[in-house]
Amino acid sequence: MAELILMRHAKSDWEASFELDARRPLSARGRAAADTMGRVLTAAGRVPDFILTSPAVRAFTTAEMAAAAGGWSAEVMVVDDLYGGGPADVLAAVKAVPGPSIRVLVVGHEPTWSETVSVLAGGGRVRMPTAAAAGLETLVSSWEAIGPGTCRLRWLLPPRLFTDGTLRAP
Repeated sequence: MAELILMRHAKSDWEASFELDARRPLSARGRAAADTMGRVLTAAGRVPDFILTSPAVRAFTTAEMAAAAGGWSAEVMVVDDLYGGGPADVLAAVKAVPGPSIRVLVVGHEPTWSETVSVLAGGGRVRMPTAAAAGLETLVSSWEAIGPGTCRLRWLLPPRLFTDGTLRAP
Protein backbone atom coordinates (compact mmCIF):
# COMPACT_ATOMS: atom_id res chain seq x y z
CA MET A 1 0.00 0.00 0.00
CA ALA A 2 1.10 3.52 -0.72
CA GLU A 3 1.24 6.18 1.97
CA LEU A 4 0.27 9.82 1.76
CA ILE A 5 1.68 12.17 4.38
CA LEU A 6 0.03 15.55 4.79
CA MET A 7 2.16 18.04 6.70
CA ARG A 8 1.06 21.49 7.72
CA HIS A 9 3.72 24.16 7.34
CA ALA A 10 5.65 25.00 10.48
CA LYS A 11 4.98 28.11 12.57
CA SER A 12 5.43 31.31 10.63
CA ASP A 13 6.88 34.61 11.78
CA TRP A 14 4.19 37.28 11.95
CA GLU A 15 6.76 39.84 13.15
CA ALA A 16 8.95 39.47 10.05
CA SER A 17 8.83 41.88 7.16
CA PHE A 18 6.81 40.53 4.23
CA GLU A 19 4.74 42.22 1.55
CA LEU A 20 2.38 39.35 0.71
CA ASP A 21 1.02 36.55 2.88
CA ALA A 22 2.66 33.99 0.59
CA ARG A 23 6.07 35.52 1.45
CA ARG A 24 5.69 35.11 5.24
CA PRO A 25 8.73 33.18 6.53
CA LEU A 26 9.07 30.62 9.29
CA SER A 27 9.76 31.67 12.85
CA ALA A 28 12.71 30.25 14.77
CA ARG A 29 10.31 27.82 16.47
CA GLY A 30 8.93 26.85 13.06
CA ARG A 31 12.40 26.18 11.67
CA ALA A 32 13.19 23.95 14.65
CA ALA A 33 9.88 22.09 14.24
CA ALA A 34 10.46 21.49 10.51
CA ASP A 35 13.89 20.11 11.29
CA THR A 36 12.49 17.90 14.07
CA MET A 37 9.74 16.50 11.89
CA GLY A 38 12.20 15.63 9.12
CA ARG A 39 14.30 13.67 11.59
CA VAL A 40 11.24 12.04 13.17
CA LEU A 41 9.84 10.86 9.83
CA THR A 42 13.22 9.39 8.91
CA ALA A 43 13.57 7.65 12.29
CA ALA A 44 10.06 6.23 11.87
CA GLY A 45 10.91 4.84 8.43
CA ARG A 46 8.54 7.27 6.69
CA VAL A 47 10.92 8.90 4.21
CA PRO A 48 8.96 10.30 1.25
CA ASP A 49 10.06 9.55 -2.28
CA PHE A 50 8.16 12.52 -3.73
CA ILE A 51 7.19 15.88 -2.19
CA LEU A 52 4.49 18.34 -3.24
CA THR A 53 4.44 21.76 -1.62
CA SER A 54 2.54 25.00 -1.70
CA PRO A 55 4.58 27.86 -3.19
CA ALA A 56 4.18 29.90 0.02
CA VAL A 57 7.59 30.55 1.61
CA ARG A 58 6.53 29.01 4.93
CA ALA A 59 5.38 25.76 3.24
CA PHE A 60 8.29 25.45 0.81
CA THR A 61 10.79 26.16 3.58
CA THR A 62 9.13 23.55 5.81
CA ALA A 63 9.47 20.94 3.06
CA GLU A 64 13.04 21.96 2.30
CA MET A 65 14.15 21.93 5.95
CA ALA A 66 12.42 18.64 6.77
CA ALA A 67 14.07 17.02 3.73
CA ALA A 68 17.52 18.32 4.69
CA ALA A 69 17.18 17.27 8.33
CA GLY A 70 15.82 13.86 7.38
CA GLY A 71 18.41 13.26 4.67
CA TRP A 72 15.76 12.80 1.97
CA SER A 73 16.57 12.80 -1.73
CA ALA A 74 12.95 13.12 -2.87
CA GLU A 75 12.06 15.36 -5.77
CA VAL A 76 10.17 18.48 -4.64
CA MET A 77 7.42 19.87 -6.85
CA VAL A 78 5.78 23.23 -6.16
CA VAL A 79 2.03 23.20 -6.88
CA ASP A 80 0.47 26.66 -7.05
CA ASP A 81 -3.05 25.36 -6.28
CA LEU A 82 -1.92 24.15 -2.84
CA TYR A 83 -1.82 27.79 -1.70
CA GLY A 84 -5.36 29.01 -1.08
CA GLY A 85 -6.96 25.88 -2.52
CA GLY A 86 -9.24 23.36 -0.87
CA PRO A 87 -9.31 19.59 -0.52
CA ALA A 88 -10.24 19.15 -4.21
CA ASP A 89 -7.02 20.94 -5.17
CA VAL A 90 -4.98 18.69 -2.88
CA LEU A 91 -6.60 15.61 -4.41
CA ALA A 92 -5.92 16.90 -7.93
CA ALA A 93 -2.25 17.45 -7.08
CA VAL A 94 -1.91 13.97 -5.57
CA LYS A 95 -3.64 12.36 -8.57
CA ALA A 96 -0.90 13.85 -10.76
CA VAL A 97 1.99 12.35 -8.76
CA PRO A 98 4.22 10.39 -11.13
CA GLY A 99 4.75 6.69 -10.51
CA PRO A 100 6.31 4.75 -9.01
CA SER A 101 6.12 6.98 -5.92
CA ILE A 102 5.11 4.92 -2.89
CA ARG A 103 5.27 7.52 -0.12
CA VAL A 104 4.26 11.10 -0.96
CA LEU A 105 4.54 14.10 1.35
CA VAL A 106 2.32 17.12 0.69
CA VAL A 107 3.07 20.36 2.59
CA GLY A 108 0.45 23.08 2.88
CA HIS A 109 -1.99 25.06 4.98
CA GLU A 110 -4.94 25.08 7.35
CA PRO A 111 -7.85 24.71 7.27
CA THR A 112 -7.39 22.71 4.07
CA TRP A 113 -5.09 20.13 5.63
CA SER A 114 -7.48 19.13 8.43
CA GLU A 115 -10.36 19.07 5.96
CA THR A 116 -8.40 16.95 3.48
CA VAL A 117 -7.41 14.37 6.09
CA SER A 118 -11.08 14.11 7.08
CA VAL A 119 -12.24 13.77 3.45
CA LEU A 120 -9.65 11.12 2.61
CA ALA A 121 -10.41 9.12 5.76
CA GLY A 122 -14.16 9.23 5.07
CA GLY A 123 -15.19 11.62 7.84
CA GLY A 124 -14.41 12.68 11.36
CA ARG A 125 -12.77 15.79 12.73
CA VAL A 126 -9.05 16.35 12.59
CA ARG A 127 -6.95 19.25 13.85
CA MET A 128 -3.53 19.79 12.30
CA PRO A 129 -1.29 22.02 14.43
CA THR A 130 1.67 23.73 12.76
CA ALA A 131 4.30 21.28 11.46
CA ALA A 132 2.11 18.28 12.30
CA ALA A 133 2.21 15.34 9.90
CA ALA A 134 -0.65 12.91 9.25
CA GLY A 135 0.07 9.51 7.74
CA LEU A 136 -2.67 8.09 5.54
CA GLU A 137 -2.57 4.56 4.18
CA THR A 138 -4.10 4.45 0.72
CA LEU A 139 -6.80 1.87 0.05
CA VAL A 140 -6.56 2.23 -3.74
CA SER A 141 -4.03 0.90 -6.22
CA SER A 142 -2.91 4.19 -7.78
CA TRP A 143 -2.62 7.89 -7.03
CA GLU A 144 -5.10 8.58 -9.84
CA ALA A 145 -7.80 6.70 -7.90
CA ILE A 146 -7.42 8.65 -4.65
CA GLY A 147 -10.56 10.40 -3.45
CA PRO A 148 -12.97 10.74 -0.54
CA GLY A 149 -12.86 7.75 1.78
CA THR A 150 -9.95 6.06 -0.02
CA CYS A 151 -7.46 6.30 2.85
CA ARG A 152 -7.11 5.21 6.45
CA LEU A 153 -5.58 7.62 8.96
CA ARG A 154 -2.75 5.65 10.58
CA TRP A 155 -1.06 8.36 12.65
CA LEU A 156 -0.90 12.10 13.33
CA LEU A 157 2.26 13.50 14.92
CA PRO A 158 2.56 17.08 16.19
CA PRO A 159 6.13 18.34 16.63
CA ARG A 160 5.51 19.24 20.27
CA LEU A 161 5.39 15.52 21.02
CA PHE A 162 9.12 15.53 20.29
CA THR A 163 10.15 19.00 21.46
CA ASP A 164 8.39 19.38 24.82
CA GLY A 165 9.62 17.65 27.94
CA THR A 166 12.29 14.98 27.78
CA LEU A 167 11.24 13.11 24.63
CA ARG A 168 13.52 14.11 21.77
CA ALA A 169 13.65 13.21 18.11
CA PRO A 170 16.53 10.91 17.17
